[in-house]
Amino acid sequence: MPSLADIAASIPGYDANLLPVAQAQDFISRLVPRVQAVERLALRSALGRVLAQDVVSPIAVPAHDNSAMDGYALRSTDLLADIDTLISVAGTAFAGGPFSGQVLPGQGVRIMTGAVMPTGLDTVVPQEFTRSDADGRIRIPPGTVRAGDNRRLAGEDLALGEPALQAGRILTPADLGLLASLGQAEVPVFRRLRVAFFSTGDELRSIGEPLEAGCVYDSNRYTIWGMLARLGVEVIDLGVVRDEPAALSQAFSQAAACADAVITSGGVSVGEADHTKRIMAELGEVLFWKIAMRPGRPMAIGRIGARTGARPDDGTGAGPGNPPAMLFGLPGNPVAVMVTFYAFVRQALLAMSGATPQPLPLLRAVSEAALRKKPGRTEYQRGILSVAADGRQTVRITGSQGSGILRSMSEANGMVVLHHGQGDVAAGELVDVIPFDGLI
Repeated sequence: MPSLADIAASIPGYDANLLPVAQAQDFISRLVPRVQAVERLALRSALGRVLAQDVVSPIAVPAHDNSAMDGYALRSTDLLADIDTLISVAGTAFAGGPFSGQVLPGQGVRIMTGAVMPTGLDTVVPQEFTRSDADGRIRIPPGTVRAGDNRRLAGEDLALGEPALQAGRILTPADLGLLASLGQAEVPVFRRLRVAFFSTGDELRSIGEPLEAGCVYDSNRYTIWGMLARLGVEVIDLGVVRDEPAALSQAFSQAAACADAVITSGGVSVGEADHTKRIMAELGEVLFWKIAMRPGRPMAIGRIGARTGARPDDGTGAGPGNPPAMLFGLPGNPVAVMVTFYAFVRQALLAMSGATPQPLPLLRAVSEAALRKKPGRTEYQRGILSVAADGRQTVRITGSQGSGILRSMSEANGMVVLHHGQGDVAAGELVDVIPFDGLI
């Protein structure tokens, strides 16, 4: 397990007081450990979980050539090029069993979708393109189908022994169906990551408590809970912790003992009148960053809890012998909490869960107005994506971009990303946007 100092030394130009977003992301990717424990789950319990082992197809899917349509199966060599083809019907093939009859030249078989193609037949003409003559024969106009049309080949979905899914994949509904098509009743997944979180600050009150002068209701725990729930991790809410050394020490120790990662909001800014930073440093190996970004400049990163005598993850995730917990100390302003979570924490937690890294998707959209931006920092502005009359994606800013204005995130459906080296943006210029759909 490399030390934080070792990782910092490996990053060219590392400066904790002026850290570009890309360098912070690189640092975190080198720091976070991966869950090792594996469990087997029934398919219906595996949605959203991380696949722990490659899945290789034990069968061919489909197992036999079969029909993709309701219609008539025939030999393509019987099709006539310039006049109607007439075929006699030798029987009917249903899905679920092979056709047992004999099919002579000039004959075809009435066939249902999914039915096994009768021996010697290679083409299916959909029934809507045919008509029946008075003598019972089927008439097919010339040029209706070509050889091999509407026939699914054995193994065209997956061949026997072909890789089906790779470890590290977050299982989707389509993946569950794919696994079911292979006859897999269970699937190996990494154990669920455990994440503990709490808010710090004497001014914070929980919902239901009276709101004295100078106090505010704690919104961060609810947004953090929601963002964690979207990731499918096991969430441990430790509430609001007052700015008192004993209370903070107990909260950090409790969190590190029961979780793989600990997230806090508040107490990491320069000059804040609290003890959070000191307690973090006392309980682990922690760095305090000033990131070149807006919003969300202050952040703490590191490890807390047990630092020696660690044993391999046994699947329980608890106990004094387990590795230290990852620490993500986020700023206290509501928007800054969300921005730093999506810029740094989300990807780290997915990696810890065993998932293959997948960067957030970026859309290119036309900025409806000019945007002011200083080069040398990354800015995340809340925006509303829409589609213009000409079909182009456009984006407009939600208004005031203050880091404490949570309403701006609620109104937005995406974040405009103005990159580190980027300057002012003119109206009509293309910008990158992270869409919120499926994310928030």
